[in-house]
Amino acid sequence: MFKTMFPTLGRFRLFVQIAMLLLTVYGSNVVGFYMAEKVSNALPALSCAYDQQNGAYCALISTQHLLHHRIGEALAKAQQITFQMFLPLLFTLLTFFTFFFVLGKAFCGWVCPLGTIQDLVNKLGRRFNLPLHRLENGNVSKVRPVKWLMLIVLVLALPLLTGLGITPHSLGNPYCDVCPSRIATTLLTGSTEQIALRTGDGIAFTLGAIANTLAGFILIAAFAVRQPFCRICPMLSFNAVFQRLSPMRLVKKQHDKCDKCGICAKACPMDIHEIAREHGAKAFHEDCTLCGRCVEFCPDDGVIQMKWGPIVLFKSSREYYRQRMKGEMPDGTIKATAPHKPGSGANDA
Repeated sequence: MFKTMFPTLGRFRLFVQIAMLLLTVYGSNVVGFYMAEKVSNALPALSCAYDQQNGAYCALISTQHLLHHRIGEALAKAQQITFQMFLPLLFTLLTFFTFFFVLGKAFCGWVCPLGTIQDLVNKLGRRFNLPLHRLENGNVSKVRPVKWLMLIVLVLALPLLTGLGITPHSLGNPYCDVCPSRIATTLLTGSTEQIALRTGDGIAFTLGAIANTLAGFILIAAFAVRQPFCRICPMLSFNAVFQRLSPMRLVKKQHDKCDKCGICAKACPMDIHEIAREHGAKAFHEDCTLCGRCVEFCPDDGVIQMKWGPIVLFKSSREYYRQRMKGEMPDGTIKATAPHKPGSGANDA
C-alpha cells in the first residue's frame, strides 16, 4: 500500500492558500462590518473582496492615491512639501514593511488570493492532462521587465502625473482599474459590479475593458502556464525592491550535481532557471515567491533551504523527494497510480 496522505510542504502550502483565500474573500461575512473595517487596514494588499466598502487599504492603491491627491497636487500648486504630506504614506509603508519583515515575499506564494486561484486552476489543468507550457530562459528574460514597467507606469508615474494635472483624473489609480485580482476575487463573492464597464468616460471604459480581458486571459492561461499574472505583477517587483530587508529567504548551497540535475528549476512555477545554476544570494531571485517547490523537489539533503533568519523552516531531503515524486512530478503533473500486482503485497494470499 502507498501512503495517500503523505504530509508534504506543497499540501500544507495549498491548505494555507485556501484558508487565506477564504479569509480574504469571505472573512468579513464572518466577523461583521465593524471588525472587517479594522482587519482590512491590516491586510497588506488585495483585500477588495474582503471588505468591499473599504477595499482601498492596499499598499499599491494607497501609494497611487497619495501620489495623485497629495504629492502631485502639491507640486502642481508649487506649495512647500511638508512632512504632513508624507505622514499617511509613511504609516502605510510602515505597516507594509512590518508585515513584509515577517513574511517577506512569501506573501506572494502563500497568501495572495490571485496566486491561489491561479494555482488551483493550473492544478485542474494537470488533472485533465492539459499541456503545460514552460517559459524557456530567453522568453523569461523578455517577460521579467514587464512587472517593473507596471510598477513604474501604472502604480507610480500615472497617478503622480494625474496629481500634477497632466493626465486626466481617470488615470488617478490605473493599476487598481486593471487589476485582475479585483475582478477574480469579487466574482467569488457573487458580485458582478467590478466587471461592469463605465460608459460615461472613455478612459474609464478602456481601463475596465482591459481589466475584464486581462482577468479572462489570466484565468484561461493558468490552465497551461503556471502563475501567468505573477510574472508581471507590480506587487512582485515592489516586494523585490525590499526583499533583502526580510529575514525570510531562500538559501542554496553549492553542489556539484546541480549543473546536471536542474529538477529544482523544473519545479519552479515562475520558471526561474537561475535556481539550478546559482547558489548563495544569487539563488534568491527577484521573481521568487518563496512557494518552496524547489526545496521540495531537490533530491539532495540540505542543498536548498527556506529560512527565517538563522531558523531553518524547511530543507531539501532525499527521502522527502522520493516520497514527493510518488504522487507528483516536479512540473505539477499528477502521476497515475500504478495498478496493484497480485503477489506483490504483504496481504496477498
